[in-house]
Amino acid sequence: MNAIIESVGERAQQKIAPSSIKLRLMEEADAARWDEFVARCPEATFFHRAGWKRVIEAAFGHRTYFYMAEVDGRIEGVLPLAEIKSRLFGHSLGSLPFCVYGGPAANSREVADALDAEAVRLAQQLGVGHLEYHNRAPRHADWAGKDLYVTFRKEMDPDPEVNLNAIPRKQRAMVRKGIKAGLESVVEQDVDRFFTAYSTSVHRLGTPVFSKKYFRLLKETFGKDCDVLTITKDGKLIASVLNFYFRDEVLPYYGGGMPEAREVAGNDFMYWELMRRRCVEGYRIFDFGRSKKGTGSHDFKKNWGFEPTPLFYEYKLVRATEVPDTNPLNPKYQLMIRTWQKMPIGLANFIGPHIVKNLG
Repeated sequence: MNAIIESVGERAQQKIAPSSIKLRLMEEADAARWDEFVARCPEATFFHRAGWKRVIEAAFGHRTYFYMAEVDGRIEGVLPLAEIKSRLFGHSLGSLPFCVYGGPAANSREVADALDAEAVRLAQQLGVGHLEYHNRAPRHADWAGKDLYVTFRKEMDPDPEVNLNAIPRKQRAMVRKGIKAGLESVVEQDVDRFFTAYSTSVHRLGTPVFSKKYFRLLKETFGKDCDVLTITKDGKLIASVLNFYFRDEVLPYYGGGMPEAREVAGNDFMYWELMRRRCVEGYRIFDFGRSKKGTGSHDFKKNWGFEPTPLFYEYKLVRATEVPDTNPLNPKYQLMIRTWQKMPIGLANFIGPHIVKNLG
């Protein structure tokens, strides 16, 4: 795979005449070719995969625009986009809502520029407030930005003992606490116990929950590249995490724990157990995902010895005059969060999906 990616990178150095680039929307018959390109393209991520079109449309009802750029019939770039229209949170076009990474993935600057221009044209045609990209590297110095998120990625050793010893002492002690507590792990292919742990956790944080349908769609759509690791003690649910797999990377993406998890270091053990299992299977990168600066999640990941890397969230303002602010740390949302925490969890799980689908 690395040799293929290197050959694609070499081809990216070749100049492409803009007139030779053909842009069109992905059709169902293109999905396999699209994913083959994503697997090879150095700029692409798990969140560029074709399956997100089905997930976003079926789980949230949003309209998607998955653009592909071809040169001589060969895919040279992709740009997945989705439109959100909300009375509460506004009208936007983004790559990609609910995904940590996005933006154009292309083999050349010319192809990326062509995809960019098409996205801006579409944003203007739709009359959105803004066009939003989630980038791992800056692309547009002239677009508005938001210095809010960082991501945490680290290379794993094939030897679990080496990885354990690389964890800072205090955090390593928490992992050992979970081991001594007799916690056990199991890989699951359904999302039922995961959803219980996840929804319990986000309710405790005062955050609207995604629907169980969304997680079922993720598992159905991405198959073997999506699974659930569940932690139990004496058969009782403690914590659970839904994971994505891409090339040699493992991405724990949605997770949560029951109230008992804190007593037995359930979440600490869970992430270690995922790392331990996957490093011996040949996965090289542990992608802990994004976190907002100044949050407990950010500090938790730093405690593992992961260094934060900036994420570049860029906004092309179309009808809007300023960058949107839906950050839960915004003081105006604090009353809503406290109210949500007091709401019965059954009611929160019913209402939550109708709210969160418009947040992106």
